[in-house]
Amino acid sequence: MARRAAFVAARPLITPEGVDLRVRLADAGTRASAFLLDVVIISTAAVVITIVALFGLRGLGAHELQPLFIVWIILIFLLRNAYFIAFEAGRRAATPGKRIVGIRVASRSGAGLTIDQVIARNLMREIEIFLPLSILAGRGGAGVADTLTTIFGLVWALLFALFPLFNRDRLRIGDLLAGTWVVEAPKVALVEDLSLRQDPVAKAFHFSQAQLDAYGIAELHKLEEVLRRDDYFALRAVADTIGRKIGAVPQAPDSRAFLTAYYGELRAHLERKLLLGNRKADKHAR
Repeated sequence: MARRAAFVAARPLITPEGVDLRVRLADAGTRASAFLLDVVIISTAAVVITIVALFGLRGLGAHELQPLFIVWIILIFLLRNAYFIAFEAGRRAATPGKRIVGIRVASRSGAGLTIDQVIARNLMREIEIFLPLSILAGRGGAGVADTLTTIFGLVWALLFALFPLFNRDRLRIGDLLAGTWVVEAPKVALVEDLSLRQDPVAKAFHFSQAQLDAYGIAELHKLEEVLRRDDYFALRAVADTIGRKIGAVPQAPDSRAFLTAYYGELRAHLERKLLLGNRKADKHAR
């Protein structure tokens, strides 16, 4: 049964180079755990901000505090959205909660995760979760209207909360609209350490500027992901693809050394270009 579950969780992830990285989808429990951890972090920050603000405004009357309460609501809205967007738009594509449980956000197309996708999936969370919770929190008493509001808020929250359980890829509505999914990201050795290894085989590879100009930042990140996974077949396929494109096909046993050497030189090459104000986003950029 465990093998069957693992097989169902596996999905193909085809990179722009045509390489299948094979990812494992995060299950609903892991995603819920990550979200709860993030909520704890955000709530802690909100409490700290509120306490500081109350100490600073303790001399004001209740009438003067009303407009400031609206400002506080807006700031909390911005805080929680900035939190998710900033972390998921970063290099790790994961909030602290996701990093703790070992998952990350990825684009279902296999290309790099874009800021538009990150914004779309996270703003949709307001409609999925926080808006129905606000409706439940804002009900006033025990009348018929409040009872109906409570029922409406609960149905709304349950509808969106249970949606991932009724599709095979465990997608939220936000994931569906943004073209993303949440995948497992087990902790592995940093690829920066790999690029600095004193590997005598990797040292044998040297690349010209024209060969390094073939790829950009997006491909560098995909190459990093391949090196992190350390899967023989993926390494071999990517090495063959890059080798054919730049005219330096490696021998079969040297796939990892070839990619490690190319990764190190490509990263240094792109960093030098960035210092000169020349940012090459991907292989299509000139």
